[in-house]
Amino acid sequence: MNPGPFAQNNRQFFLIKLQYLGFRFHGWQKQPNNIPTVERMVLRTLRYVFDHSNFKVLAAGRTDAKVSVNETWIELFLDDSQELEVDQFLADFNQNLPSDIRALEIEKTDKDFNVIQAPKIKEYIYLFSHREKFHPFCASMMVYMKSELDIKLMQTAARLFEGTHNFWSYTYKPSETTETTSTIESCYIEKNELFTANFFPEKSFVFRVTGAGFKRHQIRLMMGMLFDLGMHKFSLEEFIETLDGNKKIHLSHIAPPSGLMLYKSEFT
Repeated sequence: MNPGPFAQNNRQFFLIKLQYLGFRFHGWQKQPNNIPTVERMVLRTLRYVFDHSNFKVLAAGRTDAKVSVNETWIELFLDDSQELEVDQFLADFNQNLPSDIRALEIEKTDKDFNVIQAPKIKEYIYLFSHREKFHPFCASMMVYMKSELDIKLMQTAARLFEGTHNFWSYTYKPSETTETTSTIESCYIEKNELFTANFFPEKSFVFRVTGAGFKRHQIRLMMGMLFDLGMHKFSLEEFIETLDGNKKIHLSHIAPPSGLMLYKSEFT
């Protein structure tokens, strides 16, 4: 395994598990002009807790605007001669983070670990409903489809994403050198019982997909195709053709980001 990018003899290394509601943020990555991002809030909070800026942070992956995370990891590189008391730090960190970001746990690692390159399995989910319009409070984590959806057809198609395919049609603006072949471990649509609230619609659904890695907008393009199938804009046969990357079928329906969530990220 390649050494961490900030390895130094006197540096402390930690992994922090985070979760956040992405609705008000413009993604993870820090941006200019004080645009609110999750990274910006995390860095600002760390500076306050440590009372210095002698640290760096790397994320296991980045999210787009309005995309939420149930579990992800960041790596903290801390230059401090005093050993960090992890329990107290976790309490102080959470006390000062905004209410839509929470640190779940912290563990010590070493200079040989690289949170970006470490092999991991990710599960993404996409929450949606149709028929009767939902309560406005749902909008931060669920997408409402105005059209009636053929859920059974969508469930049949979702299973066909499983396995190794050339996902050229589900890769956002691929270049000649973009690697578009990858493997999806599992993929299905079921009734949503993962997240509930008394203002949620009586029936909602969750698209669940697991794999080692996904391209930018890949899952939203997959969800867009499933929505189009559910509205009978495509047939199942036409959908199957999009799984053959050699056909280079261009897809333009990128599902809204607010329904997407990184549900789980585990190192393997």
